[in-house]
Amino acid sequence: QEGPRPAGTPEDPIGRGHPFPPPGTPLPTPERFTSKRNHPLPKRKPVPVQSFREHSKPENKRTPASKPSTPKRKPVANSDLPEGQQQPVELLVVEAPEDSCPNSPATEVNENADLMKQLSTDDVSVQRDNRSDRNHDLHEHNQDADDRHHHETLIPCLASERTLHEPGRNRVPPFQSNFVMSSRTEADLAINIRKATNIEETAPKRKHVRACIVYTWDNRSSAAFWAGMKVQPILADEIQTFKALITIHKVLQEGHPIVIKEAQQHVNWLDTLMRGVGGEGIRGYAPLIREYVFFLESKLHFHRNHPEFNGLFEYEEYISLKTINDPNEGYETISDLMTLQDQIDAFQKLIFSHFLSGTNNECRISALVPLVQESYGIYKFITSMLRAMHTTTGDAEALEPLRARYDAQHYRLVRFYYECSNLRYLTSLITVPKLPQDPPNLFAEDEDRPALPKRPAKEIEREPTPPPAKVEMEEPEPIADFWTNEAKRQQEEYEAEQRRIQQQWEDAQRQQLLAQQQAQRDFEEQQRIQAEQARLAQEQLLREQYQSQTQGRLAELERENLNARAQYEQDQLMLQQYDRRVKDLEEQMNQLTHNVNLQNASKDDQIRALQEQVNTWRSKYEALAKLYSQLRQEHLDLLQTTKGLKLKAASAQEAIERRERLEREIKTKNLELADMIRERDRALHERDRLTGTNKEELEKVKRELRMAIDRAENAERQKGTEISTLLSKYNREMADLEEALRNKNRALEEALSRNSERQGDQDLALREKDEEIEVYKSGMEQALMELEELKLTQGDADQALDTQIDHVLHSSISKINDIIDSVLQTGVQRVDDALYELDSSMQAGNQNASPPYVLSQIEKASASATEFSTAFNNFIADGPNSTHAEIIRTVSIFSGSISDVLSNTKGLTRFANDDRSADQLINSARKSAQATVWFFRGLQSFRLEGLEPLQKTDVVINNNLEVQQDLQSLSKLVDTFAPKGTKISTKGDLSEMVDQELSKAADAIDAAAQRLAKLKKKPREGYTTYELRIHDSIVEAALAVTNAIAELIKAATATQEEIVREGRGSSSRTAFYKKNNRWTEGLISAAKAVASSTNTLIETADGVISGRNSPEQLIVASNDVAASTAQLVAASRVKASFMSKTQDRLETASKAVGAACRALVRQVQDIIAERNRDEGETVDYSKLSSHEFKVREMEQQVEILQLENNLARARQRLGEMRKISYQED
Repeated sequence: QEGPRPAGTPEDPIGRGHPFPPPGTPLPTPERFTSKRNHPLPKRKPVPVQSFREHSKPENKRTPASKPSTPKRKPVANSDLPEGQQQPVELLVVEAPEDSCPNSPATEVNENADLMKQLSTDDVSVQRDNRSDRNHDLHEHNQDADDRHHHETLIPCLASERTLHEPGRNRVPPFQSNFVMSSRTEADLAINIRKATNIEETAPKRKHVRACIVYTWDNRSSAAFWAGMKVQPILADEIQTFKALITIHKVLQEGHPIVIKEAQQHVNWLDTLMRGVGGEGIRGYAPLIREYVFFLESKLHFHRNHPEFNGLFEYEEYISLKTINDPNEGYETISDLMTLQDQIDAFQKLIFSHFLSGTNNECRISALVPLVQESYGIYKFITSMLRAMHTTTGDAEALEPLRARYDAQHYRLVRFYYECSNLRYLTSLITVPKLPQDPPNLFAEDEDRPALPKRPAKEIEREPTPPPAKVEMEEPEPIADFWTNEAKRQQEEYEAEQRRIQQQWEDAQRQQLLAQQQAQRDFEEQQRIQAEQARLAQEQLLREQYQSQTQGRLAELERENLNARAQYEQDQLMLQQYDRRVKDLEEQMNQLTHNVNLQNASKDDQIRALQEQVNTWRSKYEALAKLYSQLRQEHLDLLQTTKGLKLKAASAQEAIERRERLEREIKTKNLELADMIRERDRALHERDRLTGTNKEELEKVKRELRMAIDRAENAERQKGTEISTLLSKYNREMADLEEALRNKNRALEEALSRNSERQGDQDLALREKDEEIEVYKSGMEQALMELEELKLTQGDADQALDTQIDHVLHSSISKINDIIDSVLQTGVQRVDDALYELDSSMQAGNQNASPPYVLSQIEKASASATEFSTAFNNFIADGPNSTHAEIIRTVSIFSGSISDVLSNTKGLTRFANDDRSADQLINSARKSAQATVWFFRGLQSFRLEGLEPLQKTDVVINNNLEVQQDLQSLSKLVDTFAPKGTKISTKGDLSEMVDQELSKAADAIDAAAQRLAKLKKKPREGYTTYELRIHDSIVEAALAVTNAIAELIKAATATQEEIVREGRGSSSRTAFYKKNNRWTEGLISAAKAVASSTNTLIETADGVISGRNSPEQLIVASNDVAASTAQLVAASRVKASFMSKTQDRLETASKAVGAACRALVRQVQDIIAERNRDEGETVDYSKLSSHEFKVREMEQQVEILQLENNLARARQRLGEMRKISYQED
């Protein structure tokens, strides 16, 4: 074994593994501490890795390293160590003071041993905690100059031991050792904080941050850490501020649990870090700092509300301290954790968006390390907790919002971890988690599901860390022998060392000249090498930049590929859904086509028969055309013959007479021929009209048949016995239509036969006239010339007549279309006005509207839309012969019903629980009105121009279907506002139910009248004349109201009976009520409201007379009666027929009720006004001073504001009460 080398040389300086020199001997000064250097200074040798591992990891066990033996006052040499014990790897030795005495007593060795033991324990603790990253920083640790500063800092601390050897100082105070240790650790902490938050744009070194974490565990406090942070100039530079936040975040995560509790006191200081930067900052860190501070404050706020969590959100730690039996608490905890997870996601996106290309982003990337760890801890906790919540509660619907947020956060974490895995520097620090592409199944019952540890019956007590084992010390040698031998040995070693140093110095002097020459050559060589290295470094930098750009582009392409793959999978899923939907629709279309083919199969024979008739008429027309052409040819031949006979005329006078006679006869023939031609054209037109009419009637029959089938299907679900009646009815209609068609065909055949007979008569007359023409040949040339002129004139006259007829026909059709367009535009304007009132803040709608009444209005609008569609389709089918009066009537009814729906729907919003429900109701009503406007505008003549009748009918049907769908959606929304108790059962006899409600209302009115009569006969002792007059006026007004309401109930009963009688047709009263169930609900609700409000009025009037109630309450009760009666009238008005006498009587009764209520209100208001005049004080304000007048004015203004505020709050409370009471009714 190699012996100890002399100390004090540049190769092995004093202070590492060498003993003290004798006291009083000056220490040699190594040349590396002098200003002149004669030779290059060799670097310090690194500590052997094997020795370090043996010291930190003995026997491959993860236990704290054994502490070195307590130093004793004897020489440290290999020969003095017992067998099997190795020399310590590193022994810190300091210079003894000159006045120390080697013969001082050694009674305080134990105290010094405690001090060294504490130092050794701290060093071993730091080594244990830095075990994971010691190999990475080992070489840097040995060459770092900061470690020398740390070693030199320890010397003053250990030098304090000299007091143990001075005479007269037998003992060190107990607190001095702790103070020395505390000063040393706090100094080290300050150094580590300063190094972790330096100004360099790099990541905080792991060992410096780790040292801060270990300090919190060793001292169980973070006060020194926060103090060290606050004294650092971290606000001077944004990089220092950002690195300080990273360090604080790591300490909060991995430090002692007391750190999180004590950090709550420093939230304001963290807030100053955010306010210390503005804008983007010089280097772009200002937004990151603000977001980081906001995240740390949110994290501390979460830990303040949930102290059972540690910094890394470990699930087992939470279960050991907190039970999960309360689902509500678990729900809130998961929701808070998801909110914190969203803030982590927002912060990491901000970090990625602030990466700078072509620069070093190491500092920014280092902030992602704690975010990855914390987000994964929260993700694991939420996964386990959600599975536990599903197992405990079993209510999947209640946990649906949490599952939706969990799935969204899972996909964001997958993207976040994928982007982090592309950062090489980040993957060299931590292992980035890899999550599956799809979220895990929270309902899974498989064995891979993580088990939930149960909370023990008793509190789990953590076992305290065992104290370090005490090292048994050997018995020291006698003090006298020890110091004698020690002094002798040290003196010998020191003399040998002095001689060696002297020889070394002489050798150094001889080599100095050679060293200078060599230094010059080395300097030149170094300059050349530096230039070469600079060039190589520049090339390497360019290569690295290109490689980083390539890697960044590759990562971006991989990210785009991942996004494209995810989008492709989503598109594939959507395509599969679309394919399934298309298959379902194809099956439905095939079924519908099959049904239509079956329905139209019976019509094929009729169509073929009509086609045969058309062919027959075509053949007849062709024969008639051939006959006409033959007759024309013969006429031309006669003209040629007449021209030859003209030359043979003997006498001009005879020829003139004959010519005149012939002209008259020719004119007669021409008139007859024109009549024949006109009859032929009329027959052709009649044939075409009949053919077109047959087609249109056939289409109309088909359309009516389809509508009849639909109505039959609907009727079948309601009443099966009516199917046979409906089918027989439509069969009779079909038979009648077919019979009408046959009659028209027979009439057409008769007209054609008459035309043929007339044509034969004309042919006979023509032949007779031809014979006479042969006799009178003279003078024909002039007659023929005049005949040609007459033909031209007659042709122009016929053409002008046809043109005039067509013009009149088109003008009539145009006028009808203009009238219909004007009516449709009027309907559009009316609906637009209703839409304006719906959106206007000045219109509150019908404040007396109730959901049953609104539903009845919607039902009326739906029926009027269907009636309008039927009328317009009939107008299209009838063509020019159609009437437009029905369209005008149905347009007016339809637009008015839609306007009523909008007004009442807006009044219904007062029952909405929030603005969102009210907006949804208003938007649905607006959509129905807009569909109505599009319906009207789509049927205007210029839009339907150029379309076939069947296409026009399709336009009407499609628009009606859209309106019906929108009204159905609005009906569903209004139905949600209806009280659950107002739903009537369709199983019982609804007619009896309606009669019972109306009779109950009548009975309530009679009882109210009887009670008022009793109040009028009430004893009057104890009342003044004025009070009796007031009471009599109130009773009389209330009695007038009850009498008017009784008449109203009678009129409403009569109106209801008339409505049922006119609307039920052949069905029963119960069937009519079931068919119009919405109207029935509104009628029953209105009757109940009338009875209830009347009873309230009587109770209030009795209370006012007895002094229990105030007059204002009577006014409110009277207004309630007016509102309920208005609701009953409106419910009856929905189904009332036009110009109904019973409805007129009902309206008159309603006006009487309103007048009686107003009279009662006026009577009560007079009483209130008279009371106010009696109670009011009369002040002459003209006699007040300006100051008093101003004070009085301000007091009145304050009182008015207070009353207005109280009024607003009272109205708000009244609205809430009405909502609750209405829902509970």
